[in-house]
Amino acid sequence: MYDEIKSELINRIIPFWNGLADYENGGFYGYVGRDLKPDKKYDKGAVLHSRILWFYSNCYLALKIPACLEMARHCYDFAARSYLDREYGGVYWSVKFDGKPAETMKHGYCHAFFIYALASYYDASGVQAALDLAMELFGVVEEKLADGVSYREACERDWRDRENDELSENGITAEKTMNTVLHLIEAYTELYRVCKDARVAGRLEFLLSLTYDKIYDKANRRLRVFFDKRMNAKGNIHSYGHDIEAAWLAGRALDVAGGVLPGGLAENVRAMNRALAENIYETAFDGVAMNYENDDGVVNTARVWWVEAEALVGFLDAYRLYGERRFLERAKALWEYIKSEIIDPREGGEWLPQVGANGVPAEMPVVDEWKCPYHNGRMCLKAIENQSPV
Repeated sequence: MYDEIKSELINRIIPFWNGLADYENGGFYGYVGRDLKPDKKYDKGAVLHSRILWFYSNCYLALKIPACLEMARHCYDFAARSYLDREYGGVYWSVKFDGKPAETMKHGYCHAFFIYALASYYDASGVQAALDLAMELFGVVEEKLADGVSYREACERDWRDRENDELSENGITAEKTMNTVLHLIEAYTELYRVCKDARVAGRLEFLLSLTYDKIYDKANRRLRVFFDKRMNAKGNIHSYGHDIEAAWLAGRALDVAGGVLPGGLAENVRAMNRALAENIYETAFDGVAMNYENDDGVVNTARVWWVEAEALVGFLDAYRLYGERRFLERAKALWEYIKSEIIDPREGGEWLPQVGANGVPAEMPVVDEWKCPYHNGRMCLKAIENQSPV
């Protein structure tokens, strides 16, 4: 499995994204249709470009392929000059194909990924300006979005509140979400890893405490998804992919910053992580693949690319931590499913975004502001990192 996954990264995923570099306008094309044809004039999302920057930076760190560092530099140059709002601070949600502002909304989720990517690029390249910018945006998030309860999410360009519907497919408008908190944990973990700044560690402690105290449903061993402004839960959704992703991302936060976090918090988070992994193992896998989510008792059986990838990572991590072979076997089963159903067999293809339980691919773009090399690329990189137990 290790050899196959490494080959998937080097021979399919990296070449696919190499082919989407926009050398005329900068960055990468923002859209590729189901027909594998790019729309070169489509808007370029900041989340997409942050994830591409993270991907190439970490490919270089893991594989030492010089072309990956060059691709990271190409992405960084576009991102650093296009997404930053020098009047009001922070980063835009998206820009036009030529780098001019498009959607000028400010969103906590978007800022988390921008910080995450900059920290990794600094590690890969040694470019001090990238770390300086990451710390600047950390300050912006803490000044503009932290509200003492959690973090504000969607804002107008000038940081006035606006309705937050970017992270919901369930018809719920939420003032706060698990998703943004999870990815701020991810971003601050990576930022602390490269800077060791006590301010970052302090906010990481706050986020982990918030997750355990307010987001984690201890009775049902799952994360709540949507909240009002006081962190009261809204809806009854169990997001399988986010739970297994959270189990290993929160664990990575402890690996990176555990030495400066309170021991009681670390113990609680470790217990939460194991419970999340156990619950997903028991409930989300239908014998073939991971289902998507459970919305108020109704299971969505769609097989979504990022859920399958994150589950493979999460089960490998559980095997590493707990030594129970059942987690490894589940990861191997997911890899077999990914190979047969999610990897696009067409010449020049990458991964299909979604497949029905009946095996029929959804009519969805293969690249857009969400479909990126972050989840499947990271799955490959984590498998390489954990190759010994595999």
